[in-house]
Amino acid sequence: MLIQLGLMGLLVALIPLTLVWVSNDANKYRKLVWVTLFLTFDLIMFGAFTRLTDSGLGCPDWPGCYGHSNPLLAHEHISAAQEAMPTGPVTVAKAWIEMTHRYLAMAVGVLIITMVAIAWQRWLKSRRTARDFRPGFPTALLGFVCLQGAFGAWTVTMKLQPVIVTIHLLLGLTLLAMLAWMAARQETHLPLTRVGRSLAAPATVGLLLLVLQVALGGWVSTNYAALACSDFPLCNGQLVPDMDFEHGFTLWRHLGMTAAGDYLPFQALTAIHWVHRSFAFVVILYVVWLAHRAMRDGGLRRTARWLLLVIGLQLATGLATIYFNWPLAIAVVHNGGAALLVLLLVMLNYKARFAPVGAASPDDAPAAAT
Repeated sequence: MLIQLGLMGLLVALIPLTLVWVSNDANKYRKLVWVTLFLTFDLIMFGAFTRLTDSGLGCPDWPGCYGHSNPLLAHEHISAAQEAMPTGPVTVAKAWIEMTHRYLAMAVGVLIITMVAIAWQRWLKSRRTARDFRPGFPTALLGFVCLQGAFGAWTVTMKLQPVIVTIHLLLGLTLLAMLAWMAARQETHLPLTRVGRSLAAPATVGLLLLVLQVALGGWVSTNYAALACSDFPLCNGQLVPDMDFEHGFTLWRHLGMTAAGDYLPFQALTAIHWVHRSFAFVVILYVVWLAHRAMRDGGLRRTARWLLLVIGLQLATGLATIYFNWPLAIAVVHNGGAALLVLLLVMLNYKARFAPVGAASPDDAPAAAT
């Protein structure tokens, strides 16, 4: 089974690897990094779809599905589970969703292994002088993707325990951030003014605030608390509703249960939702301010515009999940927007620190004077 699963991951990875090989880009390594970043973003989006369709236990074992490499071979077991519990976690559709997510994850692993092999080969061939192929960072990526795979396994074996699923989400976004940083290293960036360079520390603060908000959003999702507040700007008709923070933010407990094994009270779900919603406005205001400052520097302007666009999308999709009673497509887009914000803030952090500093352009002269 393990060999079959490995071959399936390799088969999926052959598609992006072929695109890299036949591309007109002379720097195939750079192209591979960007393609891996794109596929990782797709994996995060599909992971959100897997979670939001309750497909995380579509195959209740790991790494295969009832001991097989694909749901076709496990059809008898899946059909029996579906017949016994038609609305339960195991159905034919959910099994395919879960296994497709695993195949994509294995394909990302194959791409990172390829990246590591190329980096080591080029670096050793250059007698350790090729700065663009230093293998330390790609090797760290490989170790990180193995850690992410372990949490993917624990997500299944520990029956979607919220803290494990949330960490799995955060590790996925960290992997995306690491790939974004690596992709930024492959590019030549426009020079910055001193104003742009001064945004290094504020950009770090913005990224940390976003990580905290993403963790809160993951906690909402993994506890299925998205509909705990059914209106906006009030929550169930109140500005500050009845909330149970103690049970809501107890980390080590089973899904839907308190640490003592009782059913999780609705007030705990309300607390989880309300904190995520309230902190969102802190993050929005800070990111808008940061993007506004970054717009004053020509080297950061494009990234700042994307930040403003995506933060607006996040606000719109967040409100839409409440007003339209949590439609699946919008919820998936909301997860994707969070991943895009992480990617953009990582790019902004890299540019603010490592882009060259040049003379201010005419567009940047007023900013340089402030």
